[in-house]
Amino acid sequence: MTDCVAHSKAGRGVVLLAWWIVAAALRAEDVRPLRVGMIGLDTSHAVAFAKLLCDPTDRDHIPGVQLVAAYAGGSPDIPASRDRILKFTDEITNKFRVPLAESIEHLCQQVDAVLLTSVDGRVHLRQARPVLAARKPLFVDKPMAASLADALVMFELARRHRAPIMSSSALRFGRTTQEVRAGAIGKVLKAETFCPVHLEPTHPELFWYGIHGIEALFTVMGPGCRTVRRGMTEDGRIEVVGTWADGRTGIFRQAPGNKGYGGRAVGERGESEIGTYDGYAPLLREVIQFFRTGVSPIPEQETVEILAFMEAAEESRLNQGAVVELEAVVRRARELAARQLEGEPRTNP
Repeated sequence: MTDCVAHSKAGRGVVLLAWWIVAAALRAEDVRPLRVGMIGLDTSHAVAFAKLLCDPTDRDHIPGVQLVAAYAGGSPDIPASRDRILKFTDEITNKFRVPLAESIEHLCQQVDAVLLTSVDGRVHLRQARPVLAARKPLFVDKPMAASLADALVMFELARRHRAPIMSSSALRFGRTTQEVRAGAIGKVLKAETFCPVHLEPTHPELFWYGIHGIEALFTVMGPGCRTVRRGMTEDGRIEVVGTWADGRTGIFRQAPGNKGYGGRAVGERGESEIGTYDGYAPLLREVIQFFRTGVSPIPEQETVEILAFMEAAEESRLNQGAVVELEAVVRRARELAARQLEGEPRTNP
């Protein structure tokens, strides 16, 4: 009998020890720093993100994250990439002590999640493929791609590989823009935003920089845009008017003097300033939360419509300001994306 009691106590002790080990492992997992990799060191965004993650003296420092590897990338045919990549790479590797990976595949072996910051939207799909195949949560900096079709391919590959994906401009997470999105003035009936429109010949007109103001516009308007017309203001600035299916209107304009960010929204319960730039920290905090949960704060349909809006504006520009149906733009892009996906495995084993 005594032996039975002894064995029973010993058994309970083993069980308790096992539970303690499991609990300790879970606690260790909770506090283990999130290991992040960065692809594309040819933009100031890369340096800004690195500072927020690596510099504990920064007032907006984001703790609990380690930037453990980077891949430089670069696009020789874009001066903004070619002329700055050495400077930015040196700053990230020397100032913030982030080692370079020999390839994207090698980087993926070292990290829990990936920031894709390459300034050139044309390379994003190619650079995203190995990340999604490795099933790493992926944030793609603006623009998600240089075409809607490429973005649709990325979303589909993310589904097939069961890898979370998110893309956004920092302008989405401006304070007043988020307040309006959350209902501060009720349903938005009309919104106007503006930002600079710097042009890059390798990208459609709005993809390179106009996306900032358009991201803010869709943040408060939501999806449902039906038609787009690209024109000019009386003083010669780009103006794109979108009509939503429920009759609401969203307008994006090039900023006066091609400087500054802002806009205004009219809602059922008043008006509010929107579209201001409040730094990169609000965006990066959302991205890190996305890395931890695997859930994007932005519906896929909204990101798709942002790219479709810009692509429709380009089509309107090329056709002397003709009204373009967004549905037709999306349909053509899906057909092109389907051709690009031919031969791709349906799932990653």
